[in-house]
Amino acid sequence: MTPTPDAQVAASAQARALVTLREWIVSGELVGGERIAELPLVERLGVSRTPVRAALQRLAQEGLLQSLPNGGYVVRQFTARDIEDTIALRGILEGTAARWAAERGAAASTLAAAKATLTELDQVLAAPVWDDEVLLAYGRLNDRFHDALLGMADSEALRMALARLAQLPFSGPSSFVLGQGISPLVQRRFGIAQDQHWQVLAAIEARQGARAESLMREHAQIAQRNLQDSLAQPSASSEDARQVARLLAGQTH
Repeated sequence: MTPTPDAQVAASAQARALVTLREWIVSGELVGGERIAELPLVERLGVSRTPVRAALQRLAQEGLLQSLPNGGYVVRQFTARDIEDTIALRGILEGTAARWAAERGAAASTLAAAKATLTELDQVLAAPVWDDEVLLAYGRLNDRFHDALLGMADSEALRMALARLAQLPFSGPSSFVLGQGISPLVQRRFGIAQDQHWQVLAAIEARQGARAESLMREHAQIAQRNLQDSLAQPSASSEDARQVARLLAGQTH
């Protein structure tokens, strides 16, 4: 079903708000500990309250914002080590999910649904122009695939562990999908990540537990290595941080 023009406009506004706010947090333009509310952001972003509210809720789910009891949000404070640890832990947990999915066996219908999601992702990555809507679609489908992977593991304990991890900044598989600096190099990195998705799924289908786990851990480690290289200088400026955000777009799935 083709979205209506109004739905397309709403999706565009939500995408723009989400990726812009995420990049402001990563770059330090919104400082850790800073309290933010909807109305000032509505004026600053030039969109209505609905997409801003949805973006703030999503960023709180990603651990980048903390909701306050009386309304509004505060930007979570975090360090480079916090990000590194979170990425490493997600790689361990998702690697375990991939191994268990392979060893326990996934239903044919579940595998088919995961393949359909990756096929949609292939179509998104083939877009001639990468705008905010493309990035929003990528993040949505990427999250769906990672959720499917967790479902294949069939473990409530693992699901609870990942839910706890989700309270930390940058714990989500699409937390580094940002809206600026989508260069050809970054696009190629998205493609590499997508190829890893297909390889992990193939390993699960072939019941190759060790291979599935190794691939999934490496999937997260791409971001870890780039982060370490880019933040080597302790005096990194706001612009340096913004460049890190751009380099890591699409690297942490």
